[in-house]
Amino acid sequence: MDQGFDESLNHLGGGMGQAGDFTTYFKGDSSYFNPTLWHNGKKEDYKGYCSDIFCDRAIEFIEKNQSAPFFCYLAFNAPHTPLQVPEPYYQKYKNIDPSQNVDSGTGFDVNMSESDKEDARKVYAMVSNIDSNIGKLLKRLDDLQLKENTIVIFMSDNGPQQPRYNAGMRGLKASVYRGGIRVPFYIPYPVQFKVAGEINIAAAHIDVLPTLAKLCDVKLPDTLSIDGQNLLPAIEGEDAYLAERSIFFYWTRRYPELYNNMALQKGNFKLVGHCDYDSKISQFELYDIYSDPFERINIVNSDTAVANRLHFQMKQITAELISSENLIRPPRIEIGNKRENPVILNRNDADGQPGICAQEEVYGLWKVRISEGHYNIRFKFLNPPGTKGCLMLETGTFITRMDNTDAHADYFEMKNVHLPKMECDFVPSYTSGTKRFFPFWVEIEKI
Repeated sequence: MDQGFDESLNHLGGGMGQAGDFTTYFKGDSSYFNPTLWHNGKKEDYKGYCSDIFCDRAIEFIEKNQSAPFFCYLAFNAPHTPLQVPEPYYQKYKNIDPSQNVDSGTGFDVNMSESDKEDARKVYAMVSNIDSNIGKLLKRLDDLQLKENTIVIFMSDNGPQQPRYNAGMRGLKASVYRGGIRVPFYIPYPVQFKVAGEINIAAAHIDVLPTLAKLCDVKLPDTLSIDGQNLLPAIEGEDAYLAERSIFFYWTRRYPELYNNMALQKGNFKLVGHCDYDSKISQFELYDIYSDPFERINIVNSDTAVANRLHFQMKQITAELISSENLIRPPRIEIGNKRENPVILNRNDADGQPGICAQEEVYGLWKVRISEGHYNIRFKFLNPPGTKGCLMLETGTFITRMDNTDAHADYFEMKNVHLPKMECDFVPSYTSGTKRFFPFWVEIEKI
């Protein structure tokens, strides 16, 4: 909603049923069904399965806006944990053995436990449900006579989270091997792309914006530095286009860790780092992904010159990335802004100890910018602390405290708290003896 969309329907941070999405978290094993979602910033209850809901609302949006150019971004949260799917789709896969042929003869053993197999069945069922929904959406475009002149992009974000079929590629989600980062990308646009084709060059999500801008004849602002490239020349048959550009990958829960879980791909070569900051080049991995698409043969010792060139560029790109303004000074959460009042702080936006998502005895905080005023502040904990204690709120040098005598309470409210204008860490906690609990979410309403 804050990124310029006229209409939005979304869940909260993370995924549905995860700690950041507190409106579905407490539904547990049914969080994907009959969910509470956020429509234009307001909570609304919905009936049905989440993927069906998102697709049906996207179709409604298209129907309402069919007479003028529109942009519809349909982002399914599935397939993702928690693995929940309508029973008719699950029944299609209930009796299959998902472990058959998962390595496609690449030489990598994929060992699947019974739990992995059951996860795979549910994931395949979720994907089939998405297939049904995408088919329904494309048919509706056809019915509305919009198909020929509508650009449709289908893509995904990363490789599978659990062991299962992955086209023989090495690695899963959170890996920089191809199994973790290589995903489908389809872009039908019948009025311009007359013949179907397959393009075997590396592209990335950063290329979507400049490509759409070119297709729609929209000039990008000169003040923007765009990392992506327009893909139209490659789509139209210029085979050499983008062949020698570099694409950088890393995975971590926070900032890039120099040379750990990091990769740089340029042309047919890909350098992979799972090593220390001062490692020698021989400790890296180098693959020729044209001749070795499954990344089995490490050629770093025979192509050291290539590895050194990619290593130098990897170091440069990492340095550029970690010096970016939004990493050094992340935008703060606005408290007391009339455009969003109340503000709800959730675990996915919190800083503090690692693994903060659903722990209770953990130190956490939110980085905020507060407008001067009086506030009602509500604190929800995962479970009652179980003992009498003290609720404490630290906002810079201002400390607000409240004693609690109800050991069974998991919800507290501080009313009419005056806070001055400031940028600070917003640090709430409930302390009892040596134990310190962090709230699951905090709602802050300017009064």
